[in-house]
Amino acid sequence: MKRSTDRILTSHVGSLPRPAELIALYRSEASGDELETGLRAAVRDVVAKQLDAGIDIVNDGEYGKPTTDEVDYGAWSDYMSGRLGGYETQMVMASTLAGNRDQVDFPGFYASPEGAEGAVTDAVPMGVNVGPITYEGQTLVARDIANLQAAAEELQPADAFISAVSAGAMIWEPGTYYDSVDDEALATAEAMREEYKAITDAGMVVQLDNPHLVDMYTFQYSASRDVRAFRKWAEHHVELVNHSLRGIPEEQVRYHICWGSWKGPHSSDLPLKDVIDLVLKVNAGLYSVEAANPRHEHEWKVWNDVTLPEGRSVMPGVVTHKTNVLEHPELVADRIVRYANAVGRENVVAGTDCGMGGRIHPEVAWAKLKVLAEGAELATKELWR
Repeated sequence: MKRSTDRILTSHVGSLPRPAELIALYRSEASGDELETGLRAAVRDVVAKQLDAGIDIVNDGEYGKPTTDEVDYGAWSDYMSGRLGGYETQMVMASTLAGNRDQVDFPGFYASPEGAEGAVTDAVPMGVNVGPITYEGQTLVARDIANLQAAAEELQPADAFISAVSAGAMIWEPGTYYDSVDDEALATAEAMREEYKAITDAGMVVQLDNPHLVDMYTFQYSASRDVRAFRKWAEHHVELVNHSLRGIPEEQVRYHICWGSWKGPHSSDLPLKDVIDLVLKVNAGLYSVEAANPRHEHEWKVWNDVTLPEGRSVMPGVVTHKTNVLEHPELVADRIVRYANAVGRENVVAGTDCGMGGRIHPEVAWAKLKVLAEGAELATKELWR
């Protein structure tokens, strides 16, 4: 895993805007050579666009994760059920913010057209566990690896990563096969480990996406404000994550947390200080956290009070997916410098709060990545002068 030894490196969290041609291929349920050829070309192009924007550590834009009818980007966790045996798609009644104090505190907002986007209560297609969980995504992950490796070999980025959903993420209630959430989560961890191993055995970096770690508080504990009960669950969850990473070198693992992408008040977000010690127990070489949206920007101060393990890095989000407002490069530089002063300049990689694909306008998303790189350049001049 590359480190910022002589300048601030840049990266991002994962999802990037998709070209219309790729969206059309997925929605037409194209298969065989047509999809594979289009996907390979799209991955090559998105790597080139990242480099043109000034991004050092690139990925495949998550283009290998299918577009769904609901969104024009790869659903970051839903793809998992397509690579695991034991799941089938069912229509399930879902309330995305059920149990969230945010919805209780701001009922008028969530009843408005603007807030309704973040508070969906409807029957939606979801993968439901109905049998023993096994990993069946070998061909798909091998394809994703090959596409990114080919693009990286041609275009020579500083480094490359592939994102994967974290073990046990987004399992709120068990399906019909396992007796408990814990049993289903453990089976998922065992299965998804095969995907992590495939990526790292190929010499690449895997990023585990795990908003579940802090979102569990939002959805299950924020109404009662029971941080102690949440931490008991979180300690067990981190053990599960590390179990899924056993034998994988931590320098090949990035670990991402965030507080959800809906554009609401986020009044009930768990403060980073209440979970940072558990985050740092994850066996990863880099930790990705939100640092640009106004609910969490102040939390750079948390890093003054913790000891970052030797050899590990932090990737603060210095541009955000929460708004189409374009950050100024000087603001981006200020955010980077704060983190560098807290944990050491060599331990900072400048990133995004979360995936940019599908959450803001594509033109703005790419502009934000360019501003990220411009800010990193300004921060480098200040930190290495």
